[in-house]
Amino acid sequence: MRTRGHSRVAERALATYSRLGEHAACWLALGVAGAAVAREPGTRLAWRRGVEATAFAYALNFGVKLLVRRQRPPEIGEPLTPVVSQLSFPSAHATTSFAAAGVYRRAAPAAAPVLYGAAALFAFTRPYLGVHYPSDVLAGAALGTLVARAWPR
Repeated sequence: MRTRGHSRVAERALATYSRLGEHAACWLALGVAGAAVAREPGTRLAWRRGVEATAFAYALNFGVKLLVRRQRPPEIGEPLTPVVSQLSFPSAHATTSFAAAGVYRRAAPAAAPVLYGAAALFAFTRPYLGVHYPSDVLAGAALGTLVARAWPR
């Protein structure tokens, strides 16, 4: 994916989007904002649960990375985006994105397609930018989905 379908515009746009997912920052901010503006206590709780699940997914992902210790793909040309570590499996972007989408959809059911679309795009950016193998993002998406399904309501 790192060598096909690339243009400078696409690379810059996807690298910028991907950086929003570093440390699950955009997902955590979404949950905090959702909880702050929610009027119903149940909806507020659902947003808070999403923040908890996203943070847990991030920590769990890091633990799996330390156990597996898979190195990132070799660089092809200039790096398209910075990385936090050289550990690749599973993708934290995919893990946190699918965990967040899975739990936040409880707070905003009508937004589920947008949430999952954003999660899928985060996952896609990682092999496109050459910093993950496709299997890293598939494993991350599966791990995040498991976290979301197991997370209390």
